[in-house]
Amino acid sequence: MTSPNTSAALDQLTVVVLAGGLSHEREVSLRSGRRVAADLRDVGATVVEWDADTTLLERLRRERPDAVVIALHGGEGENGSVQAVLEMLEVPFVGTNSWACRRAWDKPIAKAELARGGLHTPDWIVLPHAAFRELGARAVLEAIVHRLGLPLMIKPDQGGSALGAQVVREVEMLPAAMVDCLAYGNAVLAERYVEGVEVAVSVCADPSPRALPVVEICPKDGVYDYTARYTPGATTFHCPARLSAPVADAAARAALEAHRLLGMRDLSRTDAIITPDGTAWILDVNVSPGLTDTSLLPTAVSADGGHLGELFSTLLTEAIQRSGLDRSASLRGPSPVDPKN
Repeated sequence: MTSPNTSAALDQLTVVVLAGGLSHEREVSLRSGRRVAADLRDVGATVVEWDADTTLLERLRRERPDAVVIALHGGEGENGSVQAVLEMLEVPFVGTNSWACRRAWDKPIAKAELARGGLHTPDWIVLPHAAFRELGARAVLEAIVHRLGLPLMIKPDQGGSALGAQVVREVEMLPAAMVDCLAYGNAVLAERYVEGVEVAVSVCADPSPRALPVVEICPKDGVYDYTARYTPGATTFHCPARLSAPVADAAARAALEAHRLLGMRDLSRTDAIITPDGTAWILDVNVSPGLTDTSLLPTAVSADGGHLGELFSTLLTEAIQRSGLDRSASLRGPSPVDPKN
């Protein structure tokens, strides 16, 4: 995945791994940060770990790292805020740019973009908290069930790690599910539940986007919730997934197309359900995939014969080169023949 000179170049630079922050996913982020920092050190990179707090902007200005790895999950780490700060200060970073992060972070907007692009995503309704209060919770819940049927997947319209997400199989479960969901966001995304094999397909660009081996997810309790994601032994993973070659290839193509449609850069992870007919139903596209010992991207990298530190070394080198090109382009100004300008 890397050129022979990648590690030699990085050991002369200072790489910051940003982790922590103030989102509900802080603890997971800290674990991701420790993992990727250790793996980068294994391949010779000089790494320091920073928490993303109120001192970040001034610290970036004062200490100015050569490049940044964003290991933040949820909140400012995925909604484009931290990315916008790094872009403003012209600090190279691994990952998707700020505007595409904002689009992927909003699940209904991302789902609409995927559906417009011809990909399969379960039918959905999104309603803000105020709709339940002003229109009557019972009437709204009845309308949701009438429109989508049961079972349903209830989750916040933004966020990750399956926080606030649960399967609702009976009408009586809906009110409590809505209350739990709204503890993590201001709007509820009700999605038609799709039965099948749950998978994750990570995409990395080293340098061209390619899909890593498909990971099959088998939670022991049947639902891949927060506990199943981050408790060792709570979920069994198969990588490569136990799918036929044509179905696995179709899932990989869907993930690559989702990566392209949403403007992802460097890394993404697409979560999907494979139905018995081989269709990949996309549930979510993540701009900051987990990097913990139980996370899916590291599992796929290992199955591909790679090393997480080597992958990020390559992505860091590309980010630094890309940043230099971006600054040169900004000094030149827009090309008069570029139809996008």
